[in-house]
Amino acid sequence: MKINLETDYAVRIVQCLANCGSRIDANTIAERTGVTQKFSLKILRKLAAEGVVKSYKGVGGGYELALPPEQITLLQVMEIIEGPIVISRCQQADYKCDHPNDCSCYFHHLFNEVAEDIK
Repeated sequence: MKINLETDYAVRIVQCLANCGSRIDANTIAERTGVTQKFSLKILRKLAAEGVVKSYKGVGGGYELALPPEQITLLQVMEIIEGPIVISRCQQADYKCDHPNDCSCYFHHLFNEVAEDIK
């Protein structure tokens, strides 16, 4: 499993906001994280929509964490960007197993255990 670039950047942005401890504008976030401003804004919108980040418009606007940093988990940030962590398609809620024998159940449970360990 490999996280995508957007998730990597999202984690860096959350860390930047946590380290700053106060409201900061998107341009400064981009400079401090090495993420383009356009991509930073895209990520910040997702984080704000899920209640991890607060956004403020206008003069003196910017972004800050909506929660104390210790209440934000890596898993939470990852799932905001990538969706739920699943190791196999059989873990997806809408997946219908078409294997004709019971051997698939073993892997379904095994994959669930691995996903839970990662979480």
